[in-house]
Amino acid sequence: MKPRSFAPALVLFAVLMAAWEIAVRAFGIAPQVLPAPSLIVQTLAADAALLFGSLVVTLKITFVALAIAIGAGVALAVLFSSSRFAERALFPLAVVLQVTPVIAIAPLLLVYLEPANAVIACAALVAFFPILSNTALGLASADRQLRDLFALYDAGWLKTLVYLRLPASLPYFLGGLRIAGGLALIGAVVGEIAAGSAGAGSGLAWRIMEAGHRVNIPRMYAALVLIALAGVAIFALFSWLQRAALRRWHASAAEIA
Repeated sequence: MKPRSFAPALVLFAVLMAAWEIAVRAFGIAPQVLPAPSLIVQTLAADAALLFGSLVVTLKITFVALAIAIGAGVALAVLFSSSRFAERALFPLAVVLQVTPVIAIAPLLLVYLEPANAVIACAALVAFFPILSNTALGLASADRQLRDLFALYDAGWLKTLVYLRLPASLPYFLGGLRIAGGLALIGAVVGEIAAGSAGAGSGLAWRIMEAGHRVNIPRMYAALVLIALAGVAIFALFSWLQRAALRRWHASAAEIA
């Protein structure tokens, strides 16, 4: 997507922020009810050390969980591509994990794991399924004629995987990665909320809860803004990675160029 395509969205965002600021000032709304955008920016600046420190904690959890989800998802997708029995036996379990709300799983994880590990597990579970499903689809989508050609030349399973199936699955994997990156952040925030006081002083979700208890609504909004910006940045990072990896050889790159 070209930068100029963001111009209408940026204009609309600026209009909404201006309307928000004007409405708060015109109606004299108290900051404890609805802080103005200018006050949120001031809070971001005043509490920068606290909030950005918590942002670093949340991002570390997000990327550790995402790495775990990538490793487990790709490994299981490769297993599915080599064994129809394994796919039929294990894929329904993956679906069950995906459709079960993570907020319901988090308390159980906190029983069996340390709070920090439970938060990582929550984020990894949320990010796992898009990696698994997209990579499995990509591995299965390798051209049948090319697969027959590899079989004709007696290429083994490993060579077929490395030189045909994995390259064919790359666009699907990268598409799943764009989704999983944002989901890992969501999982990290949900896990931090579920951890509650056990995660005191850690990530941005804890800062939101702490600010709520202290009725510091501007800080709540400031932390929420950082979470939103982090999500946008993660999506932009993986969109750039997808474009860089595919633009020279895959037709889908024309759609994301």
